[in-house]
Amino acid sequence: MLTRAEAEDFLYNEAAILDEWRLRDWLALFTEEAQYWVPSTDRPQGTPDTTLFLIADDMTRLRARIARLESPHAHAEFPRSRTRRMINNVRVLKDDGAEIILSSNFVVYRFRGEISDYYVGHYEHHLRRVDGGLKINLRKAILDFEALRPAGKVSIIL
Repeated sequence: MLTRAEAEDFLYNEAAILDEWRLRDWLALFTEEAQYWVPSTDRPQGTPDTTLFLIADDMTRLRARIARLESPHAHAEFPRSRTRRMINNVRVLKDDGAEIILSSNFVVYRFRGEISDYYVGHYEHHLRRVDGGLKINLRKAILDFEALRPAGKVSIIL
């Protein structure tokens, strides 16, 4: 059984990788079948096949998203934003040997130019054990906002 401390270490490491803009290292945390979802604020428990999502990426789309973010042609993130993630209330909801489900709360602060934005919500990570380590099979960032204000957009990885 995965301990809460091990779950926290995994999530804190993921947050550090994203804050350091090591996007290729972040991709390495995922399985080949992985998905990255950010549901719409009005239907946070929906699924991409029945509900409009802000982001519903499989690995092909996630690789393309990372390539775009690393490109100087991605005007929304060039120069890139500085971010700081706060992760707390980490819980191991399930560990049946085949799948691990984690829940945690987050605040992501984004700083770009003279503008600072924040995103508040909770994560749901579905993990698998692969070659002695943990890999993300599904990562959901569920925003608590009723609308994407004050930020207005999501140009970073939540």
